[in-house]
Amino acid sequence: MDDLLGVAVRAALAGGDVIRAAGAVRQVRHKSSDTDLVTEIDLAAEAAIIEVVAAERPADGLVGEEGASRAGCTGLRWVVDPVDGTTNLVYGTPHVTVSVAAEKAAPDGSWHAVAGVVHDPERSETFTAVLGGGAFLNGGPLRVNDPVPLSRALVATGFAYSSQARSRQAGVLGDLLGRVRDVRSHGSAALELCWLAAGRCDAYFEDELAPWDWAAGALIAAEAGAVVSTLGTGVLAAGPGLHPALSMSLGVENAVA
Repeated sequence: MDDLLGVAVRAALAGGDVIRAAGAVRQVRHKSSDTDLVTEIDLAAEAAIIEVVAAERPADGLVGEEGASRAGCTGLRWVVDPVDGTTNLVYGTPHVTVSVAAEKAAPDGSWHAVAGVVHDPERSETFTAVLGGGAFLNGGPLRVNDPVPLSRALVATGFAYSSQARSRQAGVLGDLLGRVRDVRSHGSAALELCWLAAGRCDAYFEDELAPWDWAAGALIAAEAGAVVSTLGTGVLAAGPGLHPALSMSLGVENAVA
């Protein structure tokens, strides 16, 4: 797994180099909705990441947000988000990350991350984890805040692209706001999960995500001591003392880690 982590780090740094060198965003198009953006930087960063992975792990499978896909024969696949926070990138907001995870196939056909990297090129911060090996930021160990009572929790969240889903999520958030310290949303699921791991917030939840949004970040949060459970197609992550209370406040019963 350390070898896999090394590949993930080199791939994520290659994607980060593209983001740093890109300058102003020139070409923007839309995917699932008018608010779901993709730029030439997303495509170039994904190409740089895939070049590293393909050179070092040519037999593994691969799934990328911008369409890269390859079947593998090793029982391993790479899940890539070349620019998590594209809207932030377009607006020049410094909350943009590169996410690379290596996942292993389970006997039931599901996939589970065994190594993950989230790289923040703006801050030169690289979050890493391997399954069972702890979580780290630039080589230093990470640990979630715990215990934290719900009333003192700083909770991060994010929002879907469709207006219908956002209206539903706003209702959930409105019910929660009076029960917690405060809420933040920075526009990058991978970043929020890593900031949870680093103690920069106390919990994160979002119920409409794609696997590449959280594959690496969820592993990093879990290896930093968070309980990470499924929430719709997304995740709910918090320290062990906070997770049950937050689950109840969100109306989630029997959350599965």
